[in-house]
Amino acid sequence: MTEQVSSHAVVGRSVGDLGRRITQRRTELGLTRQETAARAGVAPAYLQYLEEQPTASPGAGTLLRLAEALKTTVWHLTGGDTELPPGLGRAARTPRFTELTDAECRALLSTHGVGRLAVPTAPGPVVVPVNYSVIDGELVFRAAPGTTPSQAAGHQVAFEVDRIDEAFSEGWSVLVRGRARAVTDPDEARRLAERAYSTPWAGGRRDLWLRIESAAVTGRRITV
Repeated sequence: MTEQVSSHAVVGRSVGDLGRRITQRRTELGLTRQETAARAGVAPAYLQYLEEQPTASPGAGTLLRLAEALKTTVWHLTGGDTELPPGLGRAARTPRFTELTDAECRALLSTHGVGRLAVPTAPGPVVVPVNYSVIDGELVFRAAPGTTPSQAAGHQVAFEVDRIDEAFSEGWSVLVRGRARAVTDPDEARRLAERAYSTPWAGGRRDLWLRIESAAVTGRRITV
């Protein structure tokens, strides 16, 4: 991997972004800190410092080696692509497109994340991002009454989750289709709140829980 490192990419990042991005990327690849350090040619203790010290500022050479070891770009590690839409890279020469099985789709949905909810509204379909959880095999999310996500209750909806690897121009997507139902039992709503991984990133009170009764779960993957 060859890449030029601009001063903006190194200096312009938010404090602490580098460590979080390094940790997230090596976790995605299933690498330990020791394995990553060996690949990048740095001491494990120094990599720990980079991951845990918000003010750490490695040189351009170290950033390049880390990006190479983590199969990504310096631009991504330093947060330069934060304000850009995903998928800006060119397609690979020989991409392979495959359909995912139901089991693979549900494994990729995992236990929680952020997905895109397609809601039918009076002016037309609207797509909004929401934090979701998968609890006892059911996809659930919460909303504030009167908001766009809350309008999904009682309607057929689509819910999409995806992941893109910018460095390799590959990724996957999972689509869930079914009817959204509001959770009206207070005990059930309380149980979901207790088991949810996170409150919504948007903050505020969102006490209305909805579940999607999945009629169809499909997915696809692009690899190189």
